[in-house]
Amino acid sequence: MFWRRDKEVAVESGWEIPDSLLELLEILDAEYLILAPGEQVLSSSAGTGALSMIRDGRLVSTPLLNLVRAVRRSNVYQEATVELPRGPIGQGTHDLLVRVSPIGTDGLIVALIFDDSEFRRLDAIRRDFVANISHELKTPIGALSILSEAVLEASDDKEAVEKFAGRMQIEAKRLTDLVQEIINLSRLQDGDPLKNAQPYSMIDLINQAIDESRLAAEKRKISLVFIPTTDHLVLGDRSQLEMAISNLIENAINYSPDSTQVAIVLTGKDKLVEISVTDQGIGIPEKEIERIFERFYRVDPARSRATGGTGLGLSIVKHVATNHGGDISVWSSEGAGSTFTIRLPEFTEAESYLSTNQEEK
Repeated sequence: MFWRRDKEVAVESGWEIPDSLLELLEILDAEYLILAPGEQVLSSSAGTGALSMIRDGRLVSTPLLNLVRAVRRSNVYQEATVELPRGPIGQGTHDLLVRVSPIGTDGLIVALIFDDSEFRRLDAIRRDFVANISHELKTPIGALSILSEAVLEASDDKEAVEKFAGRMQIEAKRLTDLVQEIINLSRLQDGDPLKNAQPYSMIDLINQAIDESRLAAEKRKISLVFIPTTDHLVLGDRSQLEMAISNLIENAINYSPDSTQVAIVLTGKDKLVEISVTDQGIGIPEKEIERIFERFYRVDPARSRATGGTGLGLSIVKHVATNHGGDISVWSSEGAGSTFTIRLPEFTEAESYLSTNQEEK
């Protein structure tokens, strides 16, 4: 992990942390911090970086600082449940159980951090999710049942059989796409992408997403325009980030007229990375904008049926953004198109990350 670097920090600060203590902390199912007076971080587990509680080697999270200072005053073990934002923007939070205790008499403090927010929210999510799924699956399954009966009744009519068989293929594809989207969304809800996060180049992820959507765009003569400038790194799960960008591009293609353009723009400002996808499509009515990120919600159900839309794509994008400490917004004008923008915290510690990786190798 980070023992060598942490021991160097401790030695430089005049503190010595026993190897036996570090070894014990590493086998616990919790993140940890060892703090010197002044809340200087002498040692920390790898996962604390994703919780954004340390800056320039010091503890900066106000809820945790309050708890640590209370322990310093009383010199007695304390625990509390605290809520930390997943990033500087968005509504996602970590619900943490924090246990803080003094170590010996020389001012060292150890904090154990248990993130059980996932367990508390999964039950409610799954109940709602199952209810939505059961409703959505009824449509293609019911259509397949009716079409199969029609095929049997028209078995002597070759033209009718071919017509119904073609419709069955369309409904079977809708069902396959819906099941895959349900699997994708379920995976997003079950896992925390920041627990084993890595920094990724946004230019690489955007180019990969464009390549996956290029065939669908070419069939409709829609040009995908992305002119990369400065690259930016984001800490997270590669497959989830790429999935979110792909879904935005596919959504823009599906709701755009033929022979138009979809533009993808990457920018960075105030330690945030913005990925914007702009189309020249039909736009979204103002009254619908607040609901477009709901699961299975479709602005234009008829168009969704024609394009094979499941109503889950934008919901998946919102989950990915929230789980990575970011958010998503939309600007739209009917008849003029839409712009969807994901904002994510920028990974600004590229040099320290690379040097740490080189040391471990």
